[in-house]
Amino acid sequence: MADAGESTGAAGKHVAGGSAGTAGRHGVRESAVPSGSHVAGIGVQTKNVVEDGRPEEGFRMLRDAGFSCADFSLNYYLTNTCLYRMERNSFFDRSDQELEAYFSPHKAGARDSGIRIHQMHMPYPVYVPNGKKELNDYLWQVVAPKSMRLCAFFGCPYIVVHGLKLSRQLGSEEAEWEWTERFIHTIAPLAKELRITICMENLYGNIGGHIVEGPCCDGRKAADRIDRINDRYGAEVLGFCFDTGHANLAGIDFEDFITTLGERIKVLHIHDNDGVGDLHQIPFTFTKTRENKASTDWEGFIRGLRAIRFDKVLSFETAPVLSAFPDGLKSEALGFIAKIGEWFAGEIGEREV
Repeated sequence: MADAGESTGAAGKHVAGGSAGTAGRHGVRESAVPSGSHVAGIGVQTKNVVEDGRPEEGFRMLRDAGFSCADFSLNYYLTNTCLYRMERNSFFDRSDQELEAYFSPHKAGARDSGIRIHQMHMPYPVYVPNGKKELNDYLWQVVAPKSMRLCAFFGCPYIVVHGLKLSRQLGSEEAEWEWTERFIHTIAPLAKELRITICMENLYGNIGGHIVEGPCCDGRKAADRIDRINDRYGAEVLGFCFDTGHANLAGIDFEDFITTLGERIKVLHIHDNDGVGDLHQIPFTFTKTRENKASTDWEGFIRGLRAIRFDKVLSFETAPVLSAFPDGLKSEALGFIAKIGEWFAGEIGEREV
């Protein structure tokens, strides 16, 4: 979102009767996590569904599609494209009180629809390589702490943060992590005070048109770093967000990565791509061959989550899908995504893959 006054997306006209799931009262499709599953709910991004002008309609659409949770798209109020142009808008110049007033209708709309804000995405990058000191100081000293307090305002336990992408400039992943950890320590005391867990996300990089591993792609290093920082603060201030699309691009072994991190994984970003671009599409969209073998290792994803007895929310990061469908099909698209979440939940809780 480029300007503070713009909405998070077009909700479009609601079309009743999602195509998947169990119909509840008044034809509303109820979230149906299968019995035997440890999963706490099914969620999706608010972007392209929840509008600032009428947030209650977007949250009702999520509920009617079968979602019980949402990933609040705070990052679209100060976008990465804006920051990489060395620009920023004035949205976070508001005081904490003004920000809470701005988002009070969103909080009420989620509550009234029975949607729980399970996770939130902090604006990123939190540090712009080669950016002016004034801009990067603003991101660390203004945007980050205000994002944390907004997370608490929504009653949201997890906020996703991107690590700094500086390995090429600094010469090593270890030096890059030192800068990321420096940032974490600026907000970790606030995380402890507000009882929020900061979740680092596995990212990818691009060198000369080639996809490479980005920050937090080594599961064992990530696990050690999370444990060390949490020990320092005597609280679970740091956790992990496993992003399936980024993992597919970087060639990560899903099952090994998930089981290595175990219960440190608090948040998921579930989406699909072709192994070439970060497309954020519906799972099972892309195949490797004419024999229709999925390009993403969904079987390893299921095995890994089952092995760690994942008991959080299956959350989809598929907002771009919704801008591809006509408004009249948005509810059906959301219902289909929710149905896939229900299927994942059943597979995670039941038979071997």
